[in-house]
Amino acid sequence: MTAQTAATALWFLPFVVPIAIWVAWSDMARMKIPNKAVLALVAVFAVVGLLALPLEVWAWRWVHLAVVLALGFVASSAGLMGAGDAKFAAAMAPFVLRADLIIFGYLLAAVVLSGFAIHRIARAMPWVRARTPGWESWERKDFPMGLCLGAALVFYLAIGAVWGA
Repeated sequence: MTAQTAATALWFLPFVVPIAIWVAWSDMARMKIPNKAVLALVAVFAVVGLLALPLEVWAWRWVHLAVVLALGFVASSAGLMGAGDAKFAAAMAPFVLRADLIIFGYLLAAVVLSGFAIHRIARAMPWVRARTPGWESWERKDFPMGLCLGAALVFYLAIGAVWGA
């Protein structure tokens, strides 16, 4: 990471991990990202961010949420992504520094490519499907992006925690 401090990432990480797991599980099982998960992630930034960041930095990061929400609304309206994915991406946005945007983009691309491959391999395995009966993502052509969105945020924060400036 270029600017994420280890301390800031460590503040967020324990709260983000369970939400990311919830989102990934829900999206694979039902192809839906619960609004409660989106609101939980926003609440984590709202509360923990006040402790982890200077007030001015915390306040400006809300602009990230607004910008990504607007872009996500357009992308969702155009059928490029699901509404839940757009909302969750917006909730993730305040956690990512503007200076890290390109790095995060590369990280997200790598996570999407590997997540897609792993998901498609897993759904082809009968023993995996037997342990996850009724998961919608096994049957549908579209892909549960919540799996990759949450994972990318967790990886980003974990990298920041280890290599933060």
